[in-house]
Amino acid sequence: ILFSVFHRKTGEPPLINGWIPYLGKALIFRKDAFKFLLDQQKKLGDIFTVHIAGRYITFIMDPFQYVYVIRNSKQLEFHEFANKMASKTFDYPALSKGKFPDLKENLHRIYQFLQGKPLDTISDHMMKNLQDIFEWKCSQATDWETEKMYKFCCSVMFEASFVTLYGRVPAADGHKVISEIRDKFIKFDASFPYLAANIPIELLGATKKVRKELIHHFLLKNMTKWLGGSEVVQARQDIFEKYELLGDYDKAAHHFAFLWASVGNTIPATFWAMYYLLRHPEAFAAVRDEIDHLLESTGQKRGPTYNIHLTREQLDNLVYLESALNESLRMCSSSMNIRISQEDFVLKLEGNQEVVLRKGDWIALYPQILHMDPEVYEDPKEYRFDRYIENGKKKTTFYKAGRKLKYFLMPFGSGISMCPGRFLAMNEMKMFLFILLSHFDVELAENKAVRLDNSRMGLGILLPDVDIAFRYKLRS
Repeated sequence: ILFSVFHRKTGEPPLINGWIPYLGKALIFRKDAFKFLLDQQKKLGDIFTVHIAGRYITFIMDPFQYVYVIRNSKQLEFHEFANKMASKTFDYPALSKGKFPDLKENLHRIYQFLQGKPLDTISDHMMKNLQDIFEWKCSQATDWETEKMYKFCCSVMFEASFVTLYGRVPAADGHKVISEIRDKFIKFDASFPYLAANIPIELLGATKKVRKELIHHFLLKNMTKWLGGSEVVQARQDIFEKYELLGDYDKAAHHFAFLWASVGNTIPATFWAMYYLLRHPEAFAAVRDEIDHLLESTGQKRGPTYNIHLTREQLDNLVYLESALNESLRMCSSSMNIRISQEDFVLKLEGNQEVVLRKGDWIALYPQILHMDPEVYEDPKEYRFDRYIENGKKKTTFYKAGRKLKYFLMPFGSGISMCPGRFLAMNEMKMFLFILLSHFDVELAENKAVRLDNSRMGLGILLPDVDIAFRYKLRS
C-alpha cells in the first residue's frame, strides 16, 4: 500500500495523500468534509482519491455519474462493510456465512414488514402511540409551557418508536422505564461517530458499560414482558431462534442495533423539520392550513381527546408537509454512500470516462454536495418550504447544466445501501408534525441561531450544535 501511494497506475484518479503517515487527510476531512471535497473538486475535477486513515477513498462528485456506481452492485459491494461496522459498534458477532448461514439474507427479507400493507399497520400503531404520548405530555398545557426542542423531539419520538416496535412496558411507571433507556441511548449515541471511525470502545469512557446495560434491556426474558410489539421485531426474534450459535446477548445486541437504526437519524431529522417550520411563519401557516383542511374534509376533530386516523394516501397527499420535510432533510443530511471494490475493476462512466479500481478500494458518493449545489437548488442555504412543489403537485424534476437529474435528494442513501425503513421514518416524522401543528399553538421562546454540528459528517443526519427553547399550548 505504501508503494501505491506514490505510483498511480494509468487510469487511476489523482491522489490526495496528506503528509502524516496513516492519517493522510483524516483530520482536515473530519473538520469539514464538505468544504474539503469542494476545494479538491475545483482543483482536480469530478473524480479523485483521498487517503483517509489508511483507506483510499475515490470520490465521484458528478451527480450524473452516480447511476454508474449504484448499478454496479456486484463489483461494488456495500453490505459487507456495513455488517462489519455494525457488528463492532453494537457488539454482536459478524454475520459470517460459515457460522450463520443465510442470516444476513433472512434479516434482509424481513424489511418487507416495513412496506405495503404491513407498513400501514405499523404506521397506524405509530399514530396512535404518538397521540397517546402527546396527550400524556401536553394535555395539561392550557397555558404556555416551555421546553427545549431537541429534548422534546427526542422524548416523544424515542418513546413512540420504542412502543410501536417493541411494545409497551406494562409496569406502572412504563414511561419512566423507557425514559431511563432513552437517557442511556443518548449517552451511547454521543460516542457513535467515534465507534464508526473505528476508535476502540475502551477509549470512550463509560460507553462500553452503557452499551452493555442497553443490550441487557433486550434480553428475551425482558422483551417477553413487553406487550403488543410489532410484526417486524417478532419476525426478527423468530429468525434469531433458528441459530443456536447466536447467544442470548448476541440476539439482544441485534435488537439494540435495530432500535438505533430506527431512531438514530429520525430524532434529529424531526428536530430540524420542526425548527425550520417555527423559524418560518409562512411555512408554518401553509402546512397547518393543509392539515386543518384535511381534518375538515374527513370530518375529524382536532385536539388531544380525539383519535385522528390517517390513511397512507392522505399522508402522501399532504404536499406542503412533505415538501417542508424534504427541504429540512436536504439541509441537514450528510451521509456518505460507500461501496467497496470486490476485485481489480474498471468502472465505466458516462462520456467514455473510466476509473481503474483495485480490490478493496472504496468508492464514495457525497450527496450533501448535490443538495447544496446552487445549479440544482437556487440559494441552497436558504430554507424554502415549497421547493418540492410545482403547480400544487409534488415536484420531482430537477436540473443541472440543463439536464434532468435522476438523483436530486438522497437523505436515505442509494441503491443497495438505501435505508429499508425510509417509508416508516417519513411517516413517523409527518405524523409527529401533524399532531403538533393540529393540536397546539407553537412558537420559539428564544431567538438564537442553531447551526449544524459537523461531528457526524458522512454518517447521516447532523445534530444541532445547541438546543433551543420553544413554547406550546393547546389550540383554542
